[in-house]
Amino acid sequence: MEKAKKPKNVKLMIGMLAKNKNLFKWAEGSFIKEFGEIDYESPLISFNYTDYYKKEIGHPLKRKFISFKRLIPPGRIAKIKVTTNLIEKKSSNKKNGSLQRNINIDPGYISDAKLILATTKDYCHRIYLDKGIYAEVTLSWKKDSFEPLEWTYPDYRTSEYIAVLNKIRTSYMERRS
Repeated sequence: MEKAKKPKNVKLMIGMLAKNKNLFKWAEGSFIKEFGEIDYESPLISFNYTDYYKKEIGHPLKRKFISFKRLIPPGRIAKIKVTTNLIEKKSSNKKNGSLQRNINIDPGYISDAKLILATTKDYCHRIYLDKGIYAEVTLSWKKDSFEPLEWTYPDYRTSEYIAVLNKIRTSYMERRS
């Protein structure tokens, strides 16, 4: 019988969507308090892949990715998603009797073999972790780049996103060594 081993630490990354660019800096201040020093920030990327967020967050939206210097145990991602949900809530406004987000925050992690995203939504390809949080393998590493899977979101399939995520993986591989 194979003996269970402690997993290798992974690179925490966060993707954010917002209409108001000032919210990125505001959220990053909260992230630094919670997760430590940021070591990578992507340029702002136009987000026009779906109208899913338009009613709640507005339009036009921008995407920004960041990653953190300190590596984390992969098992922490559920707790991190709960924390980022609270940060989203702090930036929310009450409209028509309900809270509406001003920013969408999607934490995940990069290992040598994959990009995992944390979510509150269950589906056939997602694994339950803890505290109402699920995990999804969104991209897999093949040869020299991330590649999408059949369920990968359209924006995460783009060469622009993959180039950013490849940079974060390179940073992880250098730090891990």
